Amino acid sequence: MRRRDFLTLLGGAAATWPLAAHAQQTPMPLIGMLLSGSRASSDRTLRGFHQGLAESGYVEAGNVIIEYRWAEDRNERFPQLAAELVQRGVSVLVAIGSPAVAAAKAATTIIPIVFYVGVDPVSFGLVDSLGRPGGNLTGVTNFSLETGPKRLELLADLLGSRKLVGILLNPHRARTETELRDLLQAAHTLGLQPHVLYAGSDEEFGAVFATLTQLGAGGLAISGDPFFNSRAGLLGALSLRHALPTMYQAREFTAAGGLISYGSSFAELWRLTGVYAGLVLKGEKPANLPVQQPTKLELIINLKTAKALGLEVPPTLLARADEVIE
Repeated sequence: MRRRDFLTLLGGAAATWPLAAHAQQTPMPLIGMLLSGSRASSDRTLRGFHQGLAESGYVEAGNVIIEYRWAEDRNERFPQLAAELVQRGVSVLVAIGSPAVAAAKAATTIIPIVFYVGVDPVSFGLVDSLGRPGGNLTGVTNFSLETGPKRLELLADLLGSRKLVGILLNPHRARTETELRDLLQAAHTLGLQPHVLYAGSDEEFGAVFATLTQLGAGGLAISGDPFFNSRAGLLGALSLRHALPTMYQAREFTAAGGLISYGSSFAELWRLTGVYAGLVLKGEKPANLPVQQPTKLELIINLKTAKALGLEVPPTLLARADEVIE
């Protein structure tokens, strides 16, 4: 072979090597996320998810791609958003909140789904059992609906003789009627006079607090809902501004000036959701991954807010608190 022919052959082969190597690269897995709010309202809580994902060996834009779909607090958009992600061929669907999970479940029986919900996933029809989910779904639950009556009880202990209490619900939540029934039953047992209010947008919060102020309500219990979760800081600030003793489930609420909170750590539950998404990407089957539950519920009291409201926190309640903000 002549030297010129050899160099031509060698040059042509070298030119094809990068193309061949590129073709053999495994494409990065794709996670599709369904969320109820907006990017702005989800940024803080998503940190926990990314932390859990990293613990499982995945970093966004490093070795995994994440496509986000926000419903902008319009639950009717979830079916379309879920269908879009299924068509994109995502490796796993992560659905936050029961409306998002219901849409994801209806959209695919093949793609693995990891959820984070506040409902009982068994009674909601998501899994066969907590220990052996079956099917293509598993995830994390904080049982926020089930702990609602307990939050109302703790608020009643703090309010003493004040009996008129507001109950704030999201009218767009699928399980609102069930939650309301349980809360009204608890209020009756506790001897409270409940006044039910609804808010499904930020613009409605002002009317809620104005109404309760006009009624002379002793306090307010806020439903554990994804819409309210993303606005925990705002609600805490509003309750302080309107001098209304208010109970919620998130520490972010009491840290922002809210009086009292009782529930599991949002950051920890988001982290667990990220861990499970990573495990599924590694090949674990949702059917074999038990649904995760919080191992501890935290009672947090903002003593500074209590003093500003002229409330004396019973020593027995202070002794039960996991954290007191002073």
